[in-house]
Order: sequence, then structure tokens, then C-alpha cells
Amino acid sequence: MASEVQSLASEIRFFHPDKDDKIDYTFSIIVSQYHDQWIWVRHKERDTWELPAGHLEPGETPLEAAHRELYEETGALVYEIRPIISYEGRLSEKNVYGRIFLAVVTKLGQLPDFEISEIALFNKIPDNLTYPEIQPMFFNFVTNQPTGKASERAS
Repeated sequence: MASEVQSLASEIRFFHPDKDDKIDYTFSIIVSQYHDQWIWVRHKERDTWELPAGHLEPGETPLEAAHRELYEETGALVYEIRPIISYEGRLSEKNVYGRIFLAVVTKLGQLPDFEISEIALFNKIPDNLTYPEIQPMFFNFVTNQPTGKASERAS
């Protein structure tokens, strides 16, 4: 899958999340900030860093998946989250769609025992990324947006 994802980077098309009423999303990606640093996670089966993200479960909206993935992959308990951008790309010979969110986390709990082995806080994009061709693109797109309040809150 990693090599397929790398080739996805050359075929990414961004579009505004309000223009996607009938899109069948596959992924939610959450660029997450905690105390002015960025949260990156390490999967139990890899020794590389990645953004909190995951597949949507059947019937789940991108926002519901973002809430679930943010908790499962970081232990975030209190945060504000908002959609930033949606994207389309090609993966395994088909179009896939994802939505990218910004989360400002104010309280982290214990990391749930799912697929993430650890989280770390960075001031910039870390070295040794799982998906080095697309994660910086997504991260930079989000971090170059004007600041503002997130629209959804979890507690």
C-alpha cells in the first residue's frame, strides 16, 4: 500500500469541502496541534511517523471518522476540529476521496490500545515519514491556512 500511496501524490486534486455532497469518502486525515506543537503518530507495525488518519467505517461521515480516529490514534479528549479541504486521488486503479481536518487539542488522555504505539510532538514535519510524498503536502496545506476557531468541539 505504501508504494501505491506514494504514486497518489502526483494525482492529488484539492477541492473545497462544501462542494462534496454526494462523494463517497474513503479517508479522514487530521492535522493536530497540541500546545503549539504538531502531533505525529507511530503505527505499531512501522517505525515511521504519520498524521492521525484512517478509513471511514460503513455509514460514517468524514467528520465522525475524524473524531474517532483522533481519539483512537492520539488519546485526544478535548479538542476543536474543523474541515480544511477535501481531495481526490487515484489509488489501486480507482478514484479515492479524503477530507483533511485541523484539530486543536487541549487535553490528551491515555493512548488507547489500538494500532498506534506512540505519539510525539514536533515543531515541524518529522524525518522518517510513512508517506513522505503526500503527508508534507497535506500538512503544509493545513498549516498555511488562516487561523480561526474550529467548528466542532469534543469533550
